[in-house]
Amino acid sequence: MADGINSIDELRKAQAAAQAQGTSITNYEEWAQILEDFDIAGIQSTGTYASDVRLHEQVIKQIQDMVEQVQEEQHQDQVKAQNNEATKTEYKSDKEQTLKANVANATSSVIMADYMKYYHLLQ
Repeated sequence: MADGINSIDELRKAQAAAQAQGTSITNYEEWAQILEDFDIAGIQSTGTYASDVRLHEQVIKQIQDMVEQVQEEQHQDQVKAQNNEATKTEYKSDKEQTLKANVANATSSVIMADYMKYYHLLQ
């Protein structure tokens, strides 16, 4: 196993040298992919395959955790928005009921006043 490889270019050179001798680097394809991922993410290679695999797994785990956290936050925001909408609808409904009650009270007050007026006129 090759050690001290810190970039995809170094890995390719080591693979070419190994192939020139009739061998190849074990897990070359996987390590090359890991090093490409590191290059994209700006992560420094540890220089060994085993350590790079562990580091890559840690980074992937952290990314998955972050994605789950963002998804959970989005879900909570969606639930909060639905609750806010339900509250607005309930408030609007309460406001309408209050208005209806006020109109009914005012109407019944007018009817009662008219009734009393006519009652006194009839007596």
